[in-house]
Amino acid sequence: MIFNKKNLLALFLILFGGLLLFDKLGLNFGHNIFSFLIPFVVMGIGYLGIKNGKFIGWPLLIIGAFMVLGKFAGLFGIILAIGLILFGVHLLKKERSIE
Repeated sequence: MIFNKKNLLALFLILFGGLLLFDKLGLNFGHNIFSFLIPFVVMGIGYLGIKNGKFIGWPLLIIGAFMVLGKFAGLFGIILAIGLILFGVHLLKKERSIE
């Protein structure tokens, strides 16, 4: 099979439809993917709107960015916790080296 734009679009649509079907059948395989895919799609549509000079692009991009931040909030919390621990260890080592 030769991969061109039509074939890639067809494969994407088949995959997308299959994931939707899995979700409707109660197999939550596609739910996790869609929950991360939708914010990026909204941001992409917003970017295309900005690129084409449409006003709606900026609000869509901002809404998509907030959706992405919401999805990764748990990861940001873990990174913050690790950063605080490392900073505390650094302060303890620095204080010991002065004595």
